[in-house]
Amino acid sequence: MRAVFVDANPSLGAVFQRLRRAEDPEVTINLQPDIVPEQLPAVLAGHEIAIIDHTALPTAVAKQVPSLKHVVFLGTGARSYMNPEELEAECGIQVHIIKGYGDTAVAEMAFALMWTAAKGLAGMDGAMRQGRWMRTDGMELTGKTVGLLGFGGIAAEMARLCAGAGMKVIAWNRSPKTHPGVEFVSLDRLLAESHVLSVHLLLNDETRGFLSAARLAQLRPGAMLINTARGAVVDEDAMIAALESGALRHAGLDVFDIEPLPAGHKLTTLPNVTLSAHSAFRTPEASDNLVEAALNHCRRIRGG
Repeated sequence: MRAVFVDANPSLGAVFQRLRRAEDPEVTINLQPDIVPEQLPAVLAGHEIAIIDHTALPTAVAKQVPSLKHVVFLGTGARSYMNPEELEAECGIQVHIIKGYGDTAVAEMAFALMWTAAKGLAGMDGAMRQGRWMRTDGMELTGKTVGLLGFGGIAAEMARLCAGAGMKVIAWNRSPKTHPGVEFVSLDRLLAESHVLSVHLLLNDETRGFLSAARLAQLRPGAMLINTARGAVVDEDAMIAALESGALRHAGLDVFDIEPLPAGHKLTTLPNVTLSAHSAFRTPEASDNLVEAALNHCRRIRGG
């Protein structure tokens, strides 16, 4: 049984080489991180397993690769790049996702974006690099309420960090949950009471555009929005309008509707936005967890 890492960057490729055992399935490392779907049939040919980080796999393309039976997606957001149900129904391809590998890393990024936004650090840093001494008034977060929209492993880590910083933590989840130190509330109350709203929803048909203009309007005036989940969970145009009007004090964003974020995008022009390049999960610890989980998928697949 052969596997191919379709879109490896040098860093993840090296981790695969380091963690792969001699008895593991053969893994071809394709160091071509910007591969396009039209190139996939040649890369996938003769492989039963495709390991994919960020490349789209249209069902029509998958049909051109009869050997392919499994996709191991490096993360939880496979639906942003492929249609798992369609792949299984029309091609007999099973899609495997990886949960939990970067919970701490992503939560720490959300926490860092929250503090950076609250203190205006990105704006002051940029201004000082241009020779301007720009002072801004920050927000004290101690005693403030952070609302977690969706509650899984990342949100649980975010709750731990925020509680340790003296914040009140409330949360809403689509299914009932409990967690020590977290008060679960209605969605209306979450939006109305949160000084900081941190998004932790998976992207699917039900959550696409979940934070609509109407729901953003329910946020308390001057709230901050942090998104390390998926850009499409938030209505981007409505968010931009709220930032421009001042209804939103600041947004700290690691994810976007279109990635990479196009040059000159409106979000890059707004002073009350802090941007990071979908890199919340990129730590050595999370990379090791991710690759080991991917290899474990390959081992289980080979074992039937």
